[in-house]
Amino acid sequence: MEGGGRPSAAQAALLAASTALTALVYSVYRQKARVARGLEGARRVRLDGDLRAVLLEAPGRCVPYAVIEGVVRSVKETLSSQFVENCKGVVQRLTLQEHKMVWNRTTHLWNDYEKIIHQRTNTTPFDLVPQEEGSGVTVRVMKPLDAAELSLETVYEKFHPSVQSFTDVIGHYISGERPKGIQETEQMLKVGTALTGVGELVLDNATIKLQPPKQGMPYYLSAVDFDSLLQKQESNVRFWKILTVVFGFATCAVLFFILRKQYRHHRERQHLKQMQDEFRQAQERLMREMNVEGGETLKHACVICLSNTKSCVFLECGHVCSCNECYQALPEPKRCPICRQAISRVVPLYNS
Repeated sequence: MEGGGRPSAAQAALLAASTALTALVYSVYRQKARVARGLEGARRVRLDGDLRAVLLEAPGRCVPYAVIEGVVRSVKETLSSQFVENCKGVVQRLTLQEHKMVWNRTTHLWNDYEKIIHQRTNTTPFDLVPQEEGSGVTVRVMKPLDAAELSLETVYEKFHPSVQSFTDVIGHYISGERPKGIQETEQMLKVGTALTGVGELVLDNATIKLQPPKQGMPYYLSAVDFDSLLQKQESNVRFWKILTVVFGFATCAVLFFILRKQYRHHRERQHLKQMQDEFRQAQERLMREMNVEGGETLKHACVICLSNTKSCVFLECGHVCSCNECYQALPEPKRCPICRQAISRVVPLYNS
C-alpha cells in the first residue's frame, strides 16, 4: 500500500487487468449463450412437400431462423478436384501454407510458425434436396462462404519439404528463421454430402432459399446433425462460463486482498490515533492535577525530573534546582543545570 492507504500502482493495474479480462470473458460467454439459445429455439422444418405450405403461412413468407437437413446437389455444372479423379463438389478451396521454425529470443526456443501464402475458393450454385428421391422439393443455398461453420472435406494434402544447402542452413540460423516447406491442401464440399443448414428460410417467388439470418444469429452449413451442432454450442457455453467464474473469482481475490490491506492500514491509523489521544489526555490530566495542587508544588519541583522536590543547594552558585537522585545522575564534571557553573560541593536542603 502507498501512503494514505491507497493501493499501489501495481495493485491497481492488476485489479484493472483482472476486471477487464473478466468483463471480456463474460461478454464472450453471453454471446455464446445467446447463440445456443437461438439454436435451441430455431424452428426445425422438414424438406418435404409441406415446406412450401409452411412458408406460405409464415409472416412475409419467411422463417427467420430455421433448421433444415438435406443432401448437396449442384444446380448447373460441378467443380472437379485438381488432384483426385472423379471427385465432384460445389465448393472448392485451394490453400498453400508455409511452415517454418522461428527463433524466439525471449524463450530461446525454436517455435513452429504457419502462414497462408495463397488461398482461393471456388463456388457454384447448389441446392439441398431430400435424401429420399421423388419429393421434388429443393432449397437453394445462398452465400455459403458467409457461414460461420462451413464443413469442407480435405480431399488432397501434400507437404513439399524445402531443400537446403549447408550455406542456407547457416544463413537460417543467423536470421532466426528455418523454412520447413510448403503444404498444399484441397478442400471440397462434395456433391451428395449430408448437410445441416441453419439460417433464414424464405420463399422467393417459386424458389425456396436458405440465406444468412438478419437478426445477427450465426449461419451454419455443417456436416453434423443438428443435435450434435447444438451440443457443441452448449459445450462452448459451459467452457466460457467456467472461464468467467475463474476470472471472476480471481478478480474478487485481488479486490479482497486490496481491501484487506486498506482495512489493516485503517486499523493501524485508528490505533495510532487512539494512542495519541490517550497520551494527550494523560498530559492534560497531569497538568490539571498539577494546577489543582497549586503553584507551590510546581515551584519546589526538581527542574530535571519535575516529580521530586528540590533537595540540593549547589555551591558556589547557590542555585536550588535539583533533587538528590538527579544530582547523582549528572555527568562528570557536574555542572549546575541553571547557570552551567561547576559544582564544588552540595549542601542538603531540608524543608520544614
